[in-house]
Amino acid sequence: MTDLADGVARFQQDVFPAKEGLFARLATHHAPHTLFIGCSDARVVPELITGCEPGELFVIRTAGNLVPAHTPGTDGVAASIEYAVAVLGVTDIVVCGHSACGAMTALAQGHDLGTAPAVAGWLRHADASKARAATGDVDALVRENVRAQLANLATHPSVARALAAREVTLHGWVFDIATGHVTELGTAEAPAHAA
Repeated sequence: MTDLADGVARFQQDVFPAKEGLFARLATHHAPHTLFIGCSDARVVPELITGCEPGELFVIRTAGNLVPAHTPGTDGVAASIEYAVAVLGVTDIVVCGHSACGAMTALAQGHDLGTAPAVAGWLRHADASKARAATGDVDALVRENVRAQLANLATHPSVARALAAREVTLHGWVFDIATGHVTELGTAEAPAHAA
């Protein structure tokens, strides 16, 4: 906890004063341009990867960057998606998977999750991904999972409406931790950014 307290002190002494004007504007203005849905993995830091300033990304982080398909009822992921799209009016949504993902490794390699029943239940949102990926291939599963989560995302009414009105664009990315490369999944899977 001391490290966190030291980090807060450095933020207040060095970072905040350098960005005081930005934070003054953000205190009364919240208009991110992108909803970024990434993994909870501590090695995947959306603002660092994208070079964004505070206020530019609306971020949802879940184990395995999973987005449950829309169902009646409420949950935190669905509420955050709806808020970003319907209230904040983001124009882009990124679902970002990453190399060496623990969730996808557990699925690809059939790890026993008996002692983590909540994790096992959550990872069922990746069943379609697992069915489409080559058995045991973590990298293939990461890519298929991003595609499947984009499909799940489109089932959310706010996203479906925004897509129909051409008010939002969906993007699938895979971040390679070791190289820093970001690959945009599409027909050619071309790098989104050269590193």
